[in-house]
Amino acid sequence: MRFRTTLLAFLVLLGTCAARHLNAQVETATISGKVTDLVTELPVDFATIYVRGATSAVESSETGRYVATVPAGIDFVLVFSRIGYRETEVKVSELPPATRKQIDVALVPVESSLEVVVRESKVEEGGMIREDPAQLRLLPSVTGNLESLLPSIALGVSSGAGGELTSQYNVRGGNYDENLVYVNDFEIYRPQLIRQGQQEGLTFANPKLMRSLSFSSGGFEARYGDKLSSVLDIKYKRPDSLRGSVEASLLGGAAHVEGSKRLGRSNYQRLRYLLGARYKTTRYLLGSLETTGEYLPNFFDLQGYLTYDFSRTLQLGLLGNYNRSIYNFNPVSRSTAFGGFFETLQLFSAFEGAERDDFLTQMGGLSLTYIPERLDNPLFLKFLTSAFRSDENEGISIGGRYTLGELDTDLGSESFGEITRTIGTGIQQEYVRNFLDIQVYNAELRGGLELNGGDENTTRAHFLQWSFKAQHERVNDYIHEWERLDSAGYSLPFDEDGVRLFSVLQTENEILSNRFSAFFQDTYTWRAEDRADIRLSAGVRAVAWDLNGDLDVSPRAQLLYKPLGGTADITYKLAGGLYVQQPFYREMRAPDGSVNTDLRSQKSLHFVGGITSDFYYGKRNPKKFRLITEAYYKSLWDLVSYEIENVRIQYSGLNDASGYVAGLDFRLNGEFVPGADSWLNLSLLRAREKLLGVEHKEVIGRGQDGEVIDEAKEYVPRPTDQLFQLSLFFQDYLRNNPNFRTHVNLTVGGGLPFGIQGENRIYRNTLRFDTYHRIDIGFSLRLFDRETSRNVATSPLRFTRSTFLSLEVYNLMNVGNQAGNTWIKTIFQQQYAVPNRLTGRRVNLRLVVEI
Repeated sequence: MRFRTTLLAFLVLLGTCAARHLNAQVETATISGKVTDLVTELPVDFATIYVRGATSAVESSETGRYVATVPAGIDFVLVFSRIGYRETEVKVSELPPATRKQIDVALVPVESSLEVVVRESKVEEGGMIREDPAQLRLLPSVTGNLESLLPSIALGVSSGAGGELTSQYNVRGGNYDENLVYVNDFEIYRPQLIRQGQQEGLTFANPKLMRSLSFSSGGFEARYGDKLSSVLDIKYKRPDSLRGSVEASLLGGAAHVEGSKRLGRSNYQRLRYLLGARYKTTRYLLGSLETTGEYLPNFFDLQGYLTYDFSRTLQLGLLGNYNRSIYNFNPVSRSTAFGGFFETLQLFSAFEGAERDDFLTQMGGLSLTYIPERLDNPLFLKFLTSAFRSDENEGISIGGRYTLGELDTDLGSESFGEITRTIGTGIQQEYVRNFLDIQVYNAELRGGLELNGGDENTTRAHFLQWSFKAQHERVNDYIHEWERLDSAGYSLPFDEDGVRLFSVLQTENEILSNRFSAFFQDTYTWRAEDRADIRLSAGVRAVAWDLNGDLDVSPRAQLLYKPLGGTADITYKLAGGLYVQQPFYREMRAPDGSVNTDLRSQKSLHFVGGITSDFYYGKRNPKKFRLITEAYYKSLWDLVSYEIENVRIQYSGLNDASGYVAGLDFRLNGEFVPGADSWLNLSLLRAREKLLGVEHKEVIGRGQDGEVIDEAKEYVPRPTDQLFQLSLFFQDYLRNNPNFRTHVNLTVGGGLPFGIQGENRIYRNTLRFDTYHRIDIGFSLRLFDRETSRNVATSPLRFTRSTFLSLEVYNLMNVGNQAGNTWIKTIFQQQYAVPNRLTGRRVNLRLVVEI
């Protein structure tokens, strides 16, 4: 404790002292681009470009090029004007300090009836997918969490076996534990014990508080942390006025308030606040599952983000979160039919007992940001410290009597739909008392420096970033669970001398450890008039952990190249590097409850190549579209093998596997209809692995006397191997009434592999779930909008900024998708995989009021 206190005090003092000794000047960003004539496509010289409300301006050169210094940290309007052309305004969202953005504008001659065309280059975005959260507010979502929307907007993302009930997601063959999540530069941690989607509550990110989100599916920069698959980077709002919202539906509700208040003599001395509360209950939704009973899920989240600007250069931020998920379930019965055309089986179970789960997570973060006001070589320093705690209690005591029989499927039979032959009867009893307490404390000092250069025709800049981080972790885990199986009156495994339990797990673990990490990254940008725009990012990360004594170093690089001067707006991407994921507690814990403290980091070598093309379709009213194509290959080693049941990942606790992942991702998005963004994603994937010291085999047939015929396989499917994933989110509205919109969310994904319980090593992951397919549709009506409504003065909703009413239909086709299996074992050692199906069709009504 003394060590952590001394370390935090030292870093705070270091950041404060550095802030006091740096000179201050102006916090700015840079916008450059080209101004052309929309009709002739020739450059427009001497066009005036300025920020609305500012006192200075720049002019375009003979080639139409311009470079403008603009304010950072706020939204603003960039104005383009010239005699003989219509004045054009471009709304620009908040830019981080010392960053660059390209905006090309095609001006319209005064006598023309055409529309202005504005193109924004994305080369500065670091190869990440970026979206405006406001575009996602009416997208139909069962969970209400941002993460469940990622398959619709990001590359190579699927929801895995948990389907619509989970907010967990897999990215390019990786599992959920391989994903990084940041909110305002704070790394976010998640609960560990959750074993099924029904238990999941609200994730950390509150969509009502979000300003922007960025997502990378691989090949991300060194400034992001140490995971194998992806990074989700979320920024919260920086409010400047009092606003709020209220939302209510059959699945819960949410409210938020935001505002800004001047607290000092200067207008820059302001307190800005964001407060949000959410409540979710899935009782109505879970009522469509095959297992009937009393579902009592209650999920609550309270979150706040406060910032105080001491001056234009120094800002203090405070982020806090309280999240509690309570899941109570009293099962009564279950009836599940499964099988094929020639044999249809039915499982009927009657239950006694209950499940009681309580997951409480709390997080607090403090940041101090210093950005000196300097025109030359802009610099920033940021100190962050945070504390996270997850207190998870899982209690299950459920016994079920089951009957497994063969159904009569003959339509002409008098016993149609009834069990004609009983295959097995028995009892399945499960007892769980698990308690997990995880605490994570960390402190980090970040910095950045921009070095500018170049001449009138060429701009060059180096943006140097670095960080030092120390983290302390505490884990206390108490596991006590057992399962009893009875088949035809005999306990399994059978023992003449007594009753034996099918499985027993009882351990207690306590772990204390410290991690230290650092990175250094240089981002070099080079832009030449009518030639090219290049962004090269290269860096290295290092992380050390005192528990296993390892020091891991991971170099990474990314190149973005955009030709200029032509008519095509295309950016080329090439990225690669070593990605190292040090173990967290769940990877270290083996199925028998023991903890392997010598577990090495999992490693992945990424190679990513891609093309991003921005184009306009249509002559009279051109619509902007973006097509992204990426190919990737990941070589994996020192892997910790695992199996997935529903959403629970069960690791082996050993570095016992290697493998590879290869695939293609395609994404098309744009306004198929004006003012309504839509997305289409297609991913093709192959994920393979091999267990060290195991000769894998695959059954290819049977001989005449029934013996199994197999062949050796070097690689077998990973649990996340999904051949394809297609997702579509489409918006449309009535031509004569744009206030009425339709939102369609379609997902089709190949079946995930799984193996036979207890026999999933040699013949590994040889079975697959059925194809996942689902359609959610929403119909929204904008009841009032202050900017567009005609009857603003008389409307009963005039006290609001906007009001929406939405009717949503989940699982429109009522498809019984699968989320896992219940294994039934007979006295003859035969196993039957009974599918656990996801939710059926449900209708939800949602009201959104923005004030």
